[in-house]
Amino acid sequence: MVFLELLENIQKKTTEILDSQNLEHVPFSVESAKPGFGDITCNVSFLLSKQLKKSPQDISRELSSQYNFDDLPEIKNVESHSSGYLNFNIDYEKFNGMIISSSLEDGYGSLDIGNNEKVVVEHTSVNPNKALHVGHIRNVILGDIVSRILRKGNFDVNVLNYVDDSGLQVADIIVGFTELGFSQEPPNSEKFDHYCGDTVYVKTTEKYETDKQLEKKRHEILKQIEDSSSEISKMAQTITRRVLDEQLKTVWNLGVFYDCLNFESQIIHSKLWEKIFEKLKSDNQIKYEESGDNSGCWVIPAEGEDDKILVRSNGVATYIAKDIPYAAWKLGLVDDPFFYKIHSTQKNSQTLYETTLDEICDHEDDKLNLSGNKVITVIDNRQIRLQKIVSGLMAKFKEEGAYTHLGYESVTLSADTVKSLGLSTEGESAQMSGRKGLYVNADTVLENLTKRVYDESKSRNDDLSETELEKIAKTVAVGTIRYEMIKPDLDKIITFDLKNSLRLEGDTCSYIQYSYARASRILEKAESKPNFDSGFELLSSEYEKNLIKKIAMFDVHINDSVKNLSPKVIAKYSYDLAVTFSSFYEHVKVLKSKTPELLNARLCLVVSFQKTLESSLGLLGIDAPEKM
Repeated sequence: MVFLELLENIQKKTTEILDSQNLEHVPFSVESAKPGFGDITCNVSFLLSKQLKKSPQDISRELSSQYNFDDLPEIKNVESHSSGYLNFNIDYEKFNGMIISSSLEDGYGSLDIGNNEKVVVEHTSVNPNKALHVGHIRNVILGDIVSRILRKGNFDVNVLNYVDDSGLQVADIIVGFTELGFSQEPPNSEKFDHYCGDTVYVKTTEKYETDKQLEKKRHEILKQIEDSSSEISKMAQTITRRVLDEQLKTVWNLGVFYDCLNFESQIIHSKLWEKIFEKLKSDNQIKYEESGDNSGCWVIPAEGEDDKILVRSNGVATYIAKDIPYAAWKLGLVDDPFFYKIHSTQKNSQTLYETTLDEICDHEDDKLNLSGNKVITVIDNRQIRLQKIVSGLMAKFKEEGAYTHLGYESVTLSADTVKSLGLSTEGESAQMSGRKGLYVNADTVLENLTKRVYDESKSRNDDLSETELEKIAKTVAVGTIRYEMIKPDLDKIITFDLKNSLRLEGDTCSYIQYSYARASRILEKAESKPNFDSGFELLSSEYEKNLIKKIAMFDVHINDSVKNLSPKVIAKYSYDLAVTFSSFYEHVKVLKSKTPELLNARLCLVVSFQKTLESSLGLLGIDAPEKM
């Protein structure tokens, strides 16, 4: 039994008591209690007060006498609190062993919420004309962690990366190469995606302001890119794939991997749009305007807002016309026109596939089923309205909520971080813009973080080898970036600061990782390995029980994070677990335990903490280092 099941059983018992008294069902809650309210608390008395015309205190006293825990030995008793709450106290002599033993099992905290239902998570989708910057990384990390959490909840997850290889941004770098004389080989062995974004793209967009003929050429090139048989289109494919391969190296270094790459150019040439357009018309999901400002246009009716133009009067489809067929494909609403070939083997040895319209492929099964019953697309909040329209249309073909837009706010860089990276924003935080060249590459941030951690670790640990130092530096740097991207609420702008993110105190990844390293040091110094057979009833202090309870609550937070698609829940749990262990570490001198039996029980608890924290951090894609 784990904590979530314990809460559910108490809820069930409480409901049975209410039923026995023929009371109306009320939406009461059973949850972990705050200090002073037992271990578990229930608010049912407050919700019954109006119905019974009694005070919550009186109701609580009456209900508390009706519980029987013969089939729930982990609960010692229930008390009526003076406030009116029902407070349940755990019998830790029985609870300790159950939790410590459970936490050692593979898959601890796993839940069958999804029942192996297929879900598509699409994230990243960075234009293949530049390197990923820190703002993009929030999308990448958010999508990756949501995928990990869903798998923990027993969903069958496919992760996709949509590559916009046919848009204006691609046309911009082709203009740079064909019209402005930029070499296709970067100078000084510069990373190709850096070169395209930092030099070719920025310089080309600057030129448009003074050269209107060049901007005209841009649109001509865009048309040629959309013609798959043209030389410009072939050139664009070569360039964008080189950029994409460099982008993939960046995300792999951050521990992010995909199942398939989907190319916009192929969606255009697949005729998916024509199929879904006819379906929208036949199902009366869109309408043709015969008069007014939108005369001659096909529009998507919108309640309380202006109708969204889908196809202009000249027959040209708007940008949303690319999103709709792709969304329908992800949900399996249209026949799959694609075949699949192997793009590469990723850093974690996982095969990465890509879509193709060619039937000749390089593996036995060239038709993969990558659609899902549900789709989660990770896109920043600037596209809320567009995604709302797509979600609404998909709900007409599928059920409500089948297509979910997971939005988030942008990432800025603190003034100090901007300065440390050689940029100037006159003391202000930096809002990134690829077009203006005001951004910091994710590679650069990772490199700087790694160096800082390396230097810090070397100054504190004379005994660590070069290999150990490099491993620690990478582990902490990657963990820091990932943690800083998901610990705030999604509707909050992140101001990323290189220096503060590495603090060993407060809500940082390095603080959490350090607590794991502390636990490792305790186990390393112990003269014997822990025996998990018995003796857990000896763990009776406040700090020991607090840690056991926090470990037990892992599945509660997984349940919350899965149902709300919230990585922050796991980030906060990881931090709270580390804080609880730190309190245990300060007050319980494990290695100075008075008896061998007590020492053994405490060592078992330390291992339980480690295992749980490692699993929790694993959901965040963060490694737990044994030394720091």
